[in-house]
Amino acid sequence: MDGQPNQSPNQLETVVLQIGEAVLATTEVVDRLAAQVEALAAQVQQQGYQIFALSDAVQTLAENHDGAMERLGQVTDALQRLVVVIEDPGSSG
Repeated sequence: MDGQPNQSPNQLETVVLQIGEAVLATTEVVDRLAAQVEALAAQVQQQGYQIFALSDAVQTLAENHDGAMERLGQVTDALQRLVVVIEDPGSSG
């Protein structure tokens, strides 16, 4: 025995062919996974844009609410003064 494996060339070809097929299959799987990761990245980016737009809309809504509350307070003050004048017409002068 000289330390050489006792495989025939046909067996060696079969093993090499199987290894090649496994490498190709693995490459295809990796390619599909890469495409899926890219699609997910695009979705995450789109959701990031949507979250930014939603945050901006919420901020605008809050600012509008603050303005509306201020105007409502002014209307309430005016109505209270009107009620005072109506209830006590002699106090206005």
